[in-house]
Amino acid sequence: MGQALWHTPGVTSLASPPTPSRQEWLARLRLGYARHDDRTVLARREHLGPLRVQRPFYPEGPGVCHTYVVHPPAGIVAGDRLEIDLHVDAGAHALITTPGAAKWYRSGGGWATQTARIAVAAGGCLEWLPQEQILYRGARASTRLHVDLARDARFLGWEITCLGRTAAGERFEAGELRQQLEVSREDSRLWEERAWLQGGSGLLTSPAGLRGCPVSGLLLAVGLESEPAVVADCRAIAAEDGALCGVTTLPGVLAARYLGHSVQRAQHYFRALWGILRPSLVQRAACAPRIWTT
Repeated sequence: MGQALWHTPGVTSLASPPTPSRQEWLARLRLGYARHDDRTVLARREHLGPLRVQRPFYPEGPGVCHTYVVHPPAGIVAGDRLEIDLHVDAGAHALITTPGAAKWYRSGGGWATQTARIAVAAGGCLEWLPQEQILYRGARASTRLHVDLARDARFLGWEITCLGRTAAGERFEAGELRQQLEVSREDSRLWEERAWLQGGSGLLTSPAGLRGCPVSGLLLAVGLESEPAVVADCRAIAAEDGALCGVTTLPGVLAARYLGHSVQRAQHYFRALWGILRPSLVQRAACAPRIWTT
């Protein structure tokens, strides 16, 4: 207990995710994107409970469908269970983001969970660019992201986590976070990562852990061809105000990390990387969703 485990492919798994409490509020969203001529359309849409999308947007033309996932209650409480299933058909290209931070409220003892499953068919692309998640002191949250890619499908996504409401001076002195991220291509595991963090544990301040930094993030780009100049450009970007950052490459995968004190600076860092990676990955310049400026 009180430990965090970050795993890359081939490392043993953590304990099974916790079971939600009986008084759960289930919210489910299923989206399917299809390619019609030169246009990506939101062809399938189902929702149950307070999880839905606004209408599709096309700020960069018909080829890329921008979609905003909305959770009207704004906060996630113990017993809530959010499930997101996304499927991108062959040749389609979708970009998904959120209008604001996901807020995980303090728990009276139960767990809140969020599971996102993403499948991208041959030649398809998904950009998963949610805004940050904030864990209030005392929250008990379990999240899982699973990405399944076909042979030449592409994926670019990030996750940013803030422990405690730092703007209010709150620290994550109590609570628990369990995270799991998996990326596979044709049943071959490309990336696996799991974390288990407990509020108030020494690992949050240890030099071998989070170093007292409440904000952490991971960006993954999958399907990027080996381009040393692109990797060099990514590594040349420095995080602001002494935050720690780094870029690692594996066959077919580029990973970047952020560890610091500011959600906004984490966003700036990842968006700068996105601006470099996107032209190589999908042959398009970065086009920021309009919701990011509202």
